Amino acid sequence: MARIAGVDLPKGKKVHIALRYIYGVGPAVAEKILESTGVDGLIRVKDLTEGDISKINSEISRSYRVEGDLRREVQQNIRRLIEINSYAGYRHRRNLPVHGQRTKTNARTRRGRRKTVGSIKAAE
Repeated sequence: MARIAGVDLPKGKKVHIALRYIYGVGPAVAEKILESTGVDGLIRVKDLTEGDISKINSEISRSYRVEGDLRREVQQNIRRLIEINSYAGYRHRRNLPVHGQRTKTNARTRRGRRKTVGSIKAAE
């Protein structure tokens, strides 16, 4: 199993797909990485040589911010928004959608399970 940028890539996938398992690497970045290293993206991860893996590793560490560094940066940006009391920070703090989506209906992913109000039975 190839380990690139601290992530074990699935052996059976093609390289251009498997690179997307790394946080911060999408389709376009994966293609750029493969183009700059000269590795064929259509071969399987299990068929990569040690040289190919080291080339991809060095290219990612040299040119891109991925995994822990990127996650840390995103969290710091959110923390900064919360500290300066911006509207987006306020939405993050209250665990509500940040990008202007409606909340009267939907937004269940962000707000969590429905909390039923007024379900107490009247005492007889």
